[in-house]
Order: sequence, then structure tokens, then C-alpha cells
Amino acid sequence: MKFPVETKKAIQNYNAKPSLSALAERTESIIDLVVPQSCIGLRLDLVLAQLLPQWSRSRLQSWILEKRVSVDGEVATPKQKIWGNEKISVSPHIVPVNEAHAAEAISLEIIYEDNHLLVINKPVGMVVHPGNGNWQGTLLNALLHYSKQLNEIPRAGIVHRLDKDTSGLLVVAKTIEAQTSLVRQLQQHTVKRHYLAIVLGEIKQSGHIDAPIGRHPVQRTKMAVTIHGKPARTYYQILEQFEGCTLLRCSLKTGRTHQIRVHMHSIGHPLVGDPVYTGKPKKIPAEIARLIMQFPRQALHAQQLVLAHPQHGETMIWDSVLPEDISALLQELRQYHMPSS
Repeated sequence: MKFPVETKKAIQNYNAKPSLSALAERTESIIDLVVPQSCIGLRLDLVLAQLLPQWSRSRLQSWILEKRVSVDGEVATPKQKIWGNEKISVSPHIVPVNEAHAAEAISLEIIYEDNHLLVINKPVGMVVHPGNGNWQGTLLNALLHYSKQLNEIPRAGIVHRLDKDTSGLLVVAKTIEAQTSLVRQLQQHTVKRHYLAIVLGEIKQSGHIDAPIGRHPVQRTKMAVTIHGKPARTYYQILEQFEGCTLLRCSLKTGRTHQIRVHMHSIGHPLVGDPVYTGKPKKIPAEIARLIMQFPRQALHAQQLVLAHPQHGETMIWDSVLPEDISALLQELRQYHMPSS
């Protein structure tokens, strides 16, 4: 068989309310913050790292040293202590994204859009951010062409990623305020991301995997379950069983690189088609084995996204239908499925 190619409510209030002026091509935004009580006694750089998580701590420190940060109207220092209710103003040095990356007229499937965010159904084969030999044709390149507004947002509003050959839903922030909210939600693990995955082997019951993930000790381009990795938890629910493989609904509690792929591989059930975390079908009919081995990419689709809207706080839920290639594989597997007697 030849598989087809894949060519919408409450959020914690941190009083971090960026106020953006109208932006010219290189005009810098002024971000005004009111320090919450939870930051009492912390250094200024640590407070900014909490309230503006979309930027690195080193960058925030450099802005303080460049006198781009004031506290109650006075020039600040990185080690300055914060005692609560101060008014902080930040004038970030934002280099427009398109100075480093070109805008490209690439079609995007927009599932939802308003003044604060947009949700995209990413196709198979699209890299999210330029790098590692993929400098063109990425989602970031497409976003820069789609909206000039995104030139002024770090990483063009991208707050999370999907692997190149994983399809499905991605949320993109259209304002600094929205990006701050979305990054905060991701850090607090309140964004719910549900995936559909076809894995090798017949899993007997639903469960979860709680195992740290880090760089593979030898193959540095791969990730692995390792005691020195970062905490990672994946929940999986059996949706349908076939001879030799299982359709799962996987949910992420954390968001590590290749998390579902690494976790499922670690328990002996790698994803069908995964070229990196591989596995071979065992003790199944030859025709099913052939179908599985011919599938051209990891059978993983980001099917549902749930988060609090960054403006009004209401829960937003988006769903995406399965892409043609995974749908076709499931149809073929169902033809060979033998119901239990």
C-alpha cells in the first residue's frame, strides 16, 4: 500500500500586563509590570525571569545593565531586591526576527485566530524553527510572511514545537502579553496536549510512564531515558487494538524533546514508522508487518489542544482530524483485525 503524503476558558493572574505601543519596523515595546506579592524579597533579575519567561535570564540581565529596566522610575541593577507592588518598566532590545530569517509565502492551515493567538494544524514534513540544516521552509518562515506583527514577537510567537514528521496542532502568540501567558501555562503544565499514536505491540492496559529524559549518552542527536535527564511524564490510553500494534491517546504532563517517542520506546512499544527510536513488529502476519514497515514517518498526531485564553481566561479547546496517511493506515489495520472470540 502507498500511503498518502501530508503535503477553541481560567488563568492565574500575575499582574504582568505588558502595555505595547504601536510598533514601527524597529520601534521597541515598553513593558509595564506590577510586582506580585509572590516575588517579595527576590532579586530583580529573578523577578523578571518569572514575569517574562519568554526571554532568557541572561538577556534580561543584559537589559538591566543596559539601563533598559527601571523600578518606580529609577534605573535598576540586577541584584536589586524587590519588596512587592513596585512598578517595573522594561524597554527590551528586540531585533526583528526577519533580520535573521526570511519571510516565505508558505501556506498555513489556520484552525483558529483572534487578536491574541492563532492555532495552526502543522503538516508532516514542516520544521517548526530554522536550524540544523533546515533554514528555509519552516513554520517560522511562514509566520513571518503571514503576519508582519509577528516580527516583533520573540521566535515569531512560537511557544512550543512539534517534530518535523509529527503532524497536528500548535498555538502561536500574536502579542507579548499572550506569549507571556502561554509560556507561563506551559511552565505550570496547565496546557493539555493530547496526541494519537500507533505503537508496535499489543498493549494490555492503559497507564503512564514517569521517567526522566535527557540526551543519549552516546548518540547526541537522540534523546533517551536517563537518570540525569529532566522529569517527564506521559499518560497513554488504549483506543483500539490490532494484531501487532495499538492505537493510543497520549497526554503530556511535561514537554520534553521527543517525549512520547522516547517513552514508548523505553517500554518496548516504539511508534510505528519512527526512524530514530525504532522497533520491528514481532509474531504478526506478514501483510501487517509490511504495512507497518512501509509507513514513512512516526505515526504521531497532535490531535487536541486545551489552554486558557491569554486575554479572558476562558478554556479553549481545539481538535484536529487525523491526517490522511495515519487514517489510511488505520483503515488497513482494521481489515486485518481479528476480534476476540
